[in-house]
Amino acid sequence: MNHVSVLLTEAVEALAVKPDGIYVDATFGRGGHSRAILDRLGPKGRLIALDRDPAAIAAGQAIADPRLTLGHAWFGELADVLDRLQINAVNGVLMDIGVSSPQLDEAERGFSFRFDAPLDMRMDTTQGETVAEWLARASQREIGEVLKDYGEERFAHAIAKALVAARSERGISTTGQLAALVEKAVPTREPGQHPATRSFQALRIFINRELEELALSLPQATDRLAPGGRLVVISFHSLEDRIVKRYLREQSQPVQPPKGVPVRAADLPPPRLRLVGKPVFPGAVEVKANPRARSAVMRVAEKCA
Repeated sequence: MNHVSVLLTEAVEALAVKPDGIYVDATFGRGGHSRAILDRLGPKGRLIALDRDPAAIAAGQAIADPRLTLGHAWFGELADVLDRLQINAVNGVLMDIGVSSPQLDEAERGFSFRFDAPLDMRMDTTQGETVAEWLARASQREIGEVLKDYGEERFAHAIAKALVAARSERGISTTGQLAALVEKAVPTREPGQHPATRSFQALRIFINRELEELALSLPQATDRLAPGGRLVVISFHSLEDRIVKRYLREQSQPVQPPKGVPVRAADLPPPRLRLVGKPVFPGAVEVKANPRARSAVMRVAEKCA
């Protein structure tokens, strides 16, 4: 399955692209959003696109456009990348959080229980531990906490216990082994959902530090936005969206003075961001054409002057 960018039109509209502006696509994927941004940029416009996945960067080499700069980096490294490029301010940042269709559909990446493949799940295959390596050394308590905290898995304790028992006998090195062990340990599951769905999601989010990267990247994006610049974030999971929603809400409220300090409201610094519109969800037509879009939510904010 080819990667289909979710909320493509809505996201690019929300960026309010200026022809001569500088924009960041912090999660390039297969370039759907980037191509749409380039279509709206003029000859003097510029787009910096980042991705931690070497396969995504390789795919991006096919875009022969001098206005595009591709960088192999995590979106939590946004500020470092802009520093290296000597860019102080940008007119918009787009983040499309989560896993891409090619990552899910290429068996050897180990993201999906639909295939029996090496248990990897790293978005950046050039560095870090695989899920198989982590499961081989983590304690039962650590495994249980990851499943509970990142997958909201109510049977986390039972699954962790089963995984630790199984690894001492034969190890856990493939997606098929992991899925079968979880399925056996989970007594019941929501209709239509594979018993291992939450466990795979939790391990993927944990091993790639997805929530930590998101929390790091939001302030960096805000710092680098020029006044009037837009921050557009698409999330696919309640844990991600909670981080985004909380951050945008905090940054869009006036700074409160210390208790008991007499300061006039007019003398307080203004909020850093203002919220733009309400959360945007994919419509029925998009969800029917691309079922993976069903859990997406887009939030938009603008940098205050």
